[in-house]
Amino acid sequence: MSESPVSPVDVATLIKGRRTVDHFVAGEVPPRETIIAAIDAARWAPNHHLTQPWRFSLLGPKAQQAVVALNTGLLQASRGAEVAEAKRERWSQMPGWLVVTCEKTNETQRAAEDYAACACAIQNLSLYLHAAGIGTKWASGAITREPDFLEIAGADPAREYAVGLIWYGYPKRRPRSQRVALETIIRKCE
Repeated sequence: MSESPVSPVDVATLIKGRRTVDHFVAGEVPPRETIIAAIDAARWAPNHHLTQPWRFSLLGPKAQQAVVALNTGLLQASRGAEVAEAKRERWSQMPGWLVVTCEKTNETQRAAEDYAACACAIQNLSLYLHAAGIGTKWASGAITREPDFLEIAGADPAREYAVGLIWYGYPKRRPRSQRVALETIIRKCE
């Protein structure tokens, strides 16, 4: 049996240390090469029948501004100008933007498996970036279901849907999180 290059304790520490980052250092976008390397790691996620259903769209400044404008318009119509302006200001400060989409299928079981595969890919991406000192936030709000959002991300809404908008950057702080006691989630079936 070959020895693993990392210890199980190191892997557990990495997993437990990765948290959603809400606040990033302003104006500091991580190097594109690091993001590409994270996408490379992401695509090694498990996927049934090797469908590899994920697609990754790196959004540049123009695409980011288009998403901010789209979101601002949607919020203004549904929740008012004050909420829309607050979100516009917050979203305009997000350093890096990545959209993860999934190929559509009419097969119910495959659709569930492909979504799960994309979620695993996002976790791989997030863990890689966390190890590189980069924080992430996975957003999946209403805007990600808008056809215009998908088009801004270079996706065909007839063939793909958004699994998430991933913001990334250097964290101002690393949030902490709690989990329920381990024994409350384990069933022993003998």
